[in-house]
Amino acid sequence: MKNAQPWKSFVPMAVNPLLGIPAIVPIFLVWYVLSNGPLAELGLTIQDPNEDDGMLLWLVIVVPVVAGFGGIWAPVNIRLRRRLFTVPPPYPYWSACVTATLAPFFVGLGLG
Repeated sequence: MKNAQPWKSFVPMAVNPLLGIPAIVPIFLVWYVLSNGPLAELGLTIQDPNEDDGMLLWLVIVVPVVAGFGGIWAPVNIRLRRRLFTVPPPYPYWSACVTATLAPFFVGLGLG
């Protein structure tokens, strides 16, 4: 982001938290599947006692939701990166975008 004007650096940091608000749903679904499946098998979490339907049902729900959100998030950020910056370094840009997108989820955890 060396060649960018100062306001251009704030555009992705404003767009990604807004994208992070609907991202709460796929992030929660991924956590739910992981905590009741593989992490519970490893003994890192406790499986919900009411969760006896198996993981296939959850995967049928989670995969389209996560793919749908990724299908919106990735093109938006690719377009922002190409339009706003000449040659930004990829790792700082993408890590900042992911962090800004996850922020509403973790703020919600802190409030809850």
